[in-house]
Parts: sequence; structure tokens; C-alpha cells
Amino acid sequence: MCARLADFVCQTGGVHNKLVSYTVLPRYPDDRFNRYWQPFIGDARATSGTKDISAAGFWNLPPTNVFSTALTTEQDGPMELQWPPLFLPDSSYYIALYFADQSFQATRALDIFINDYSFYDNLKVTSSGLAVFATQWNLSGLTKITLSPLSSMPPIINAGEIFGVIPLGGITLTRDVIALDRIKKSIQNPPVDWNGDPCLPHGYTWSGITCSGGSRIRVISLNLSGMGLLGSLSPNIANLTALTALSFANNNFSGPIPELGRLQMLEKLHLQNNQLTGGIPQSLGNIKSLHELFLENNNLIGKIPTNLSGKSGLTLRLLPGNNFS
Repeated sequence: MCARLADFVCQTGGVHNKLVSYTVLPRYPDDRFNRYWQPFIGDARATSGTKDISAAGFWNLPPTNVFSTALTTEQDGPMELQWPPLFLPDSSYYIALYFADQSFQATRALDIFINDYSFYDNLKVTSSGLAVFATQWNLSGLTKITLSPLSSMPPIINAGEIFGVIPLGGITLTRDVIALDRIKKSIQNPPVDWNGDPCLPHGYTWSGITCSGGSRIRVISLNLSGMGLLGSLSPNIANLTALTALSFANNNFSGPIPELGRLQMLEKLHLQNNQLTGGIPQSLGNIKSLHELFLENNNLIGKIPTNLSGKSGLTLRLLPGNNFS
């Protein structure tokens, strides 16, 4: 979560706010990590911030325009912010708060508290900007940030971000990740969430993908049916050797069916209702576990391999829409 105080900003597995409203919310390329910075909703007073901050001085590279506005208060005493504006599950979080001050009237110093626990003592805000962060901070429910002044100047804050720390519990087999990346390149309009680890964190797998459990995580099902996809079927599908089900049905894929004989665990192969051309690879008949093969409504030609037409226990759908001899 990201916030820009005067516009708290940010969001990618977390919350980002910029504490004051934006006409255009910062994203890539202004934020090279493509965090989504959102305006802060609250009662604190917005004020002009600092425009000449270099992101190169910050390890996590906030977009420089999050410093252009700030939140402050006209009253004496602490400034309290309820942020993020949602209930957080009991967990460990990464928190970063951003500060800058070019008033030059006096030194602006403050203590920072989160839910009444000391987060940082005697912070002296500078004109070049600074960030205060914790990589693991336990939070639960609503969160209160308190900025307590230590000088005659009132508190000020420009932005903040918070991310949930999610234990992965494993890693997807590298061979499967590489195969999926190459499959993605063969699709003209791949699913928008096909980025990062395809299986992790749990509950955030790529669209159409089912993964195994355990410490050695494999892709066991790939179902992209009915997504309106264009492209070709990559030969790299054959490298997903743990697949038990594969479907590209009801799309607009063209070109030949690749050799998939290495998928010896495959039980279902659904490629119907596309624009595939060429013949049926004979290697499909060598997959002992295969019991569903749906190829109707393509533009396939040639002879039907005998190891498929006579395969016991196989449900084979070839017509209509093809021209086999």
C-alpha cells in the first residue's frame, strides 16, 4: 500500500497513498516498480511540498512527485492519521514513510508512533527528503500513525507505503517458469496477470494455471479456454512435464499442434474450436494416460494416427471442422 501524505500513494500487494489528490496518479515509468499511488482520504491539511527531490537517494526509488505535496496541521500538538483506510489481517508488514521540508523557517523534528508504539524517535526532516521504514512490523485491524512535534514547526509527511509480507513456502520449478514465459511470448494477447512466479504466493496463481503443493511446486494444469487468445501453440508446452490437463479450446490459435509426447502424465488435451492446421502428431498416441483428446472445428488434415484411433479408453473428438483422409 502506498500513500503520498497530502496524497498517500502506492499499491501492489500493499497500499500506497499520496496525501493530497493527484490529477494523474503516479505509475510506471514515473515509478519504475509500477506501484499505484492513491490519494489519502482524511482530515489533515494539504500543503505544497518539495519538487526537487532525487529518487536516486532512496533505495526503494519512490516517484519524485510524491514529494510535491504534503500533509500537515495548523494546530499545536500531534497529528494523527488513520492509514491505511482498511482493516488489516494480523500479519507482518513492510512500512515506509516519506518526509521532506523546504520551509527553511526552523528545524522540523518529530517522533513517529504507529498504534502508540514508537516507530522512530527525533526525526529531523530535511529539504533533500528522507524515508523511515521497517521491513517487518506487526499490524492488525485499523492502523493509527501519530506524528508528535519536537520543535516549533508542526509535523509534516509526504507519502507512505505498506505491503503485506507473504511467506512463499516454496518456489515453482525453474523449468516450468521458463516454459510458461516462452509460452507467453507465443500468445499475442496473454492474460494480464502473467507476471512473476506463476504459482506463488498461494491464492495468486496466474490465470488458467493450477499448481501442485509441497516444496517442489509444479504446474499441473493449464486451462486457457475461451479467453479470446491469439497466437500459436509453443513447442515449450512439452516442457511442462507435470501437466495432467491442457486446454487452449475456444480461442483463435493458429499453426500446427506441437509435439507433446513428453507429457506422459497428460490425461486431457482440449484444442477444439481454434484455427489449427497441419496433422495430428503421432506422439500423442504414445501418452498412456491420455483419455480425452478434443480437436474438432480446426483446419487439421492428413491421416489419423492408428495409435490414437485404436487407443483403448480414449474419448476422441475429431469432427466436424477438419479434413482427415
